[in-house]
Amino acid sequence: MGEAHTSGHHTGGSGTVAETDTTLVVVTGLSGGGRSTVARALENVGFYVVDNLPQALLLDMAELAVKAGGAARRTAMVLDVRSRAFSTDLAEAIRELKERGYAPRVVFVDADDEVLIRRFESVRRSHPLQGDGRLADGIAVERGLLEEARDQADVIIDTSHLNVNQLRRRVEELFGGEDARKLRVTVISFGFKYGLPPDADFVLDARFLPNPYWVPELREHTGREEAVSAYVLGQEGADAFVEAYADLVGATTAGFEREGKRYLTVAVGCTGGKHRSVAIAEELAARLRRAGLAANAQHRDLGRE
Repeated sequence: MGEAHTSGHHTGGSGTVAETDTTLVVVTGLSGGGRSTVARALENVGFYVVDNLPQALLLDMAELAVKAGGAARRTAMVLDVRSRAFSTDLAEAIRELKERGYAPRVVFVDADDEVLIRRFESVRRSHPLQGDGRLADGIAVERGLLEEARDQADVIIDTSHLNVNQLRRRVEELFGGEDARKLRVTVISFGFKYGLPPDADFVLDARFLPNPYWVPELREHTGREEAVSAYVLGQEGADAFVEAYADLVGATTAGFEREGKRYLTVAVGCTGGKHRSVAIAEELAARLRRAGLAANAQHRDLGRE
């Protein structure tokens, strides 16, 4: 368990989240997916983090956070499959929280099986659910136990292609703002050759634009640099492409907020995730910010080539 410093007024006494400004985050997901990194990142942005909390105590902890206020005004509860009692009832516990009016934000941390296996093998650890079987068996059991909880998540973070620093930045950008009730848009660039981001709500394909890779003086640079960005955005159709998707995202945000969605992920892809998608993602995020949305750009595959 770790305590982080945070600003905010005391909201003592009983009540619901709607009556106070308490923000509750529930973090769960697959063992080896990066829950501990998410927990540390939440501490960095002012959350009081309760780690390895049994699901049976979820409601009690939420009530304590609301009554305590102060440093507990932003509380994150990390649920670990090692607490066997929580595993099969997690989805029900989250539903009960919502029914009581606590409006938790549920973060599910995921990764590909092959990546999880490599991570366990690199630290020479067994999976908590594998028993006498293989690592893959334990992962399969855990996926089954957490399937419904994954379906309930407000944001799914796939860490297969993220290093620790990238994951930390993603969490800090999602939860660093004081108003956790406002829709936050993450525009992620990626390379199609590395696979689609599984947590994307919208997927944009920038491969219709000429590839700076074939321009010798631009090949070694990235879409975050002015020369590449100017080349990409100066191509026929690029500006209309960005504008159309900025309008689309803008047209859907009010509806998403009414439906309780707080985290929207827009994925922009090109071949390798180095030039076109990066430039487009940066420009799209900038236009969304100018339109008054909380938007940031991240680059999943930048540096992989």
